[in-house]
Amino acid sequence: MASVFLYHVVGDLTVGKPEMVEFCETESVEAAIKAIGDSTECGIPVWKRKPHAGIENNEMKQQRFVGILNSLDIVAFFAKNECLEDHDKARKTPVAEVVAHNNSLLRQVDPGTRLIDALEMMKHGVKRLLVRKSVVWQGMSKRFSILYNGKWLKNADTSGSNNNLGVSSNRPSSSSTTTVRDSFCCLSREDVIRFLIGCLGALAPLPLSPISSVGAINRNYKWIEATSEAIEATQKLPEDPSAIAVLEQLQDGQYKIIGEISASKLWKCDHLAAAWALANLSGGQFVMGVEDNVSSRSQKDFSINKAAGDNNPANGGETTRRKKFSSKSIGFNPANQSLAATRSMYRGRSAPLTCKVTSSLAAVMAQMLSHRATHVWVTEDESDDVIVGVVGYADIMVAVTKQPSSVAPPPGRLSTEHSGIVNDCHH
Repeated sequence: MASVFLYHVVGDLTVGKPEMVEFCETESVEAAIKAIGDSTECGIPVWKRKPHAGIENNEMKQQRFVGILNSLDIVAFFAKNECLEDHDKARKTPVAEVVAHNNSLLRQVDPGTRLIDALEMMKHGVKRLLVRKSVVWQGMSKRFSILYNGKWLKNADTSGSNNNLGVSSNRPSSSSTTTVRDSFCCLSREDVIRFLIGCLGALAPLPLSPISSVGAINRNYKWIEATSEAIEATQKLPEDPSAIAVLEQLQDGQYKIIGEISASKLWKCDHLAAAWALANLSGGQFVMGVEDNVSSRSQKDFSINKAAGDNNPANGGETTRRKKFSSKSIGFNPANQSLAATRSMYRGRSAPLTCKVTSSLAAVMAQMLSHRATHVWVTEDESDDVIVGVVGYADIMVAVTKQPSSVAPPPGRLSTEHSGIVNDCHH
């Protein structure tokens, strides 16, 4: 196991993280859309309201967590017939009626929890880590120093086994014994990957290895055919990654990916327009682009009520505008005016993010972070479009933690090579 996982703790990743503000399940879907726009991984944690004032223990905090709401959940909700008929009522619906209840997606941990234990949690489905802010914690563990966390490490199992997760998560560290107040910051898997990409030297030679050789490709993904109705994507929404591939069958029986219906692509779109498209178009039309002048069922008019913030008192308050659907309404911008033309070489905001089976792990990590995406679709090396699988955050964490253990240098005797690795891990 790379020493970066054993000697770094969760508190190292909280530097500069803002204090978390809880989003309550009684808030409206309209408020959730605004919050998701500023979130990481296209989603926000949803909480039950705190029953009383004062500091609560870990168990009480965990019980109040409801689940994580993302943009795909909202678009799927808006695509229901009753929501399409009454937009105003749909926007004001409490998020408790929309979010998928899953209490296991978040875990509260101590700032002194080892990074390897945090990775193990995330490999097994945890998407957020809740870390309490404290007085003493300064945010940086001493570089590979056995003296800083010496007592804690001697009492802990450094094998990274699942049996140690509960112990290391709840054991108070010497750096976080006194809290300022009941305040927390929330770490996402994106935060962890950003930290790891700054430590590539400590992970060598793994980052330069092809994703196919390190087992990072997940071949069990959700998909629909381009000719199928787009609404089929919402029949059973995938949890990780929250994405459905839209595929087109080739003459040889293989499938090529032409787009995706995902939380990432719908992150900052017009959710009502996307919902109408999801309910009325095929998967291919949804991802490839449909313009007003295309003769299809997309010509049907649909109405969108302006958001409350756009009301104009001079016009009598909230108004309703009717328009024909265009893929530009979602936020996609097709370069061509006809569907036939866009089916060939269209590449725009709706184009799927792809890599090759021979792409290196480091390249895929950088690709995900630069595009703020939760996943990358994998295609064959010989073809740009023939799909092989998908790489998500959890797949990367599995790949980087299953490598053979490496012996950490003894304290006070770091070689020049190891000193360089340490410096690579701190910028």
